[in-house]
Amino acid sequence: MEALLYQFTLLSNQACQDKNYDPSSTDDLMKLFEIEAYKSWVAMELEQEMEVKEAEVAVQQAEDYLDSDMESAMDEFRRFEVEMERMAMSELESLERTAESARKMGNLLEKAATFASKKYMEAALNSATASMKTAWKGLSSKKVHPS
Repeated sequence: MEALLYQFTLLSNQACQDKNYDPSSTDDLMKLFEIEAYKSWVAMELEQEMEVKEAEVAVQQAEDYLDSDMESAMDEFRRFEVEMERMAMSELESLERTAESARKMGNLLEKAATFASKKYMEAALNSATASMKTAWKGLSSKKVHPS
């Protein structure tokens, strides 16, 4: 392209200095300019296509990387979810065992309280019966208690 510009400069100087200069002599040079411009344009289009392909490859690689990372994150989340589920079930089973133990303890305490109250009532009844027997003996023997 620089060589063509140099020739164009020479022809322009010649045209300015020579009054008999034929303008058709620049036609060949203009055709060479046109061919050179076309070659440049084709080269730029090829370069652009290559850049587009490189960009598409880069985008595909980025998408693949993102997909891989997302899949890894989902796998990690699933493992976390399974572990949390296992821990929750373990906690639930522990709470159920504790609740069952508390229920059994409550039943035992209820039985113990019932048994204790029956024994207390029996003792109170036996004591009252003994007092009444003693009082009947005293009335039947006509003895009066000194108090």
